[in-house]
Amino acid sequence: MPVAVQLTYAMAKELGAQRLEFEGAQTVADVLRMTRERFAGAPARYDELTRVAAVAVNGVLVNYQRGMKTPVRDGDTVAFVKAAAGG
Repeated sequence: MPVAVQLTYAMAKELGAQRLEFEGAQTVADVLRMTRERFAGAPARYDELTRVAAVAVNGVLVNYQRGMKTPVRDGDTVAFVKAAAGG
């Protein structure tokens, strides 16, 4: 079972898919690199879209784990989480 990647709305709109799956990823850094490669013609657009998103593995932000070195395993879900505000 591959690692699933849940995209933000803007990322999904750009790629035409809400979710990606990757085989062979061992860390969050691997997942981010593989996701960036999907934006083959527009890596600057990927950088722009992810600048405002946090990353979580199975619902836990990676800043509370091992950052980009956080390990991922088959069946894990890596999600780009965009901050929201209300009032």
